[in-house]
Amino acid sequence: MSPEVPADHASVRARLSARRTDTHARIDALERDFDAIVEANTLVAVDDEHDPDGSSTAFERAHVASLLARAREELLGLDEALERLEQGDYGQCEVCGEAIPVERLEVRPAARSCVRCATAGRRPR
Repeated sequence: MSPEVPADHASVRARLSARRTDTHARIDALERDFDAIVEANTLVAVDDEHDPDGSSTAFERAHVASLLARAREELLGLDEALERLEQGDYGQCEVCGEAIPVERLEVRPAARSCVRCATAGRRPR
């Protein structure tokens, strides 16, 4: 593990786990919102093109679906970060091998690359 990553695996694991719990709760809430939108849509006209509220309902449904997809990606990233922590690779850039600064990991705990590689558009393997 890089020298910049806190040596206390338990605190890193706790932070990742707490973020994972929050993300999972957000997914649950977004799924409820999405289901409510779909259910409400079944009670009104199904012709989005001619229904005055149809386009806003379609937008709302698409917006919630997008937020849900991002939250699911975040959850996957957090799971992968927990795996990297267990393997001893957490905090190491998967592109250049350098340490990811602690400040970046605090903001983006599932970060897989350092700022330099992320800014350059280089993708982890």
